[in-house]
Amino acid sequence: MRDDNLRVLAGGANPKLAEDIARQLNTRLVKMLLTRFSDGEVRVKIEESMRGMDVFVIQPTSAPVNEHVMELLIILDALRRASVDRVTVVMPYYGYARQDKKVKPREPIAARLVADLITLAGANRVLCIDLHAEQIQGFFNIPVDHLYGGPLVADYLISQKVMGPGVVVVSPDEGGVGRAQSLAQQLDAGLAIIHKRRPEPNRSEVVSVVGDVQGKICIVIDDMIDTGGSIVGGVEALKLRGAERILVACTHGVLSGPAVERLQRCEAVEQVLVTDSIAQPDGKLASKFHCLTVAPLLAEAIDRIHRGASVSELFLPYI
Repeated sequence: MRDDNLRVLAGGANPKLAEDIARQLNTRLVKMLLTRFSDGEVRVKIEESMRGMDVFVIQPTSAPVNEHVMELLIILDALRRASVDRVTVVMPYYGYARQDKKVKPREPIAARLVADLITLAGANRVLCIDLHAEQIQGFFNIPVDHLYGGPLVADYLISQKVMGPGVVVVSPDEGGVGRAQSLAQQLDAGLAIIHKRRPEPNRSEVVSVVGDVQGKICIVIDDMIDTGGSIVGGVEALKLRGAERILVACTHGVLSGPAVERLQRCEAVEQVLVTDSIAQPDGKLASKFHCLTVAPLLAEAIDRIHRGASVSELFLPYI
């Protein structure tokens, strides 16, 4: 254990990632009982003194989302009552982020509700990777450090020599253009945009593709892949327009329902890159999938927050 007041706790959502982060920080996870009463209530007991500590709770709010949100809130309450100095919630994946605005009348803004709950439960700071919409940072009345997964994807693709004028980075919708443009700059590649409409959640229809993809290696980049239907539709549209090779990349592999099988079965998809921001059960990812770890990135950010150093400097080479 480091001889300072840094402490790292793991919720139940992604304990392996938490262990990897702790190892990078040359520390260990705090001992904590996290279980359920017979009726399903979450039970938490922190088994070490937390008084005056700078605590980081690793808990992506991934599936089952409601379970992991409730775990996080109860852990925060336990820490607040244990007289910690500061609590930073490390949420590599922010559940409910897609509900960040009212699209139709009488809809909630659930992303704001979750932000309020986390703040009221006792969080002093939040650390996330690739929020679905950057304005979610404004839903919190506490500091938010927003990290980017794009550089991890870029470093991997550069190591595989997938870069240069023969490559086109493709945004699967208009909302992801900034993310795609940033990756295109890192790869010295072109840019294309898939224009589509969404008649209902988890369903989309490709209307057109803006940009030249004929004979190119296409990298389709998104913040998350859920059921995979939207991505597969976009990939098929690129193939019809003459794309030579197509790789798919995302930060958050939600991969619900038939997503893995759908992407594995799609002949036009050569490879799917995801990160370990969301834990994947052993054997879930098929042969086309390659997982990049966010542990070193999060560990570096945690160390900088703990020391009061700049977090934005992590991304200066990519801006």
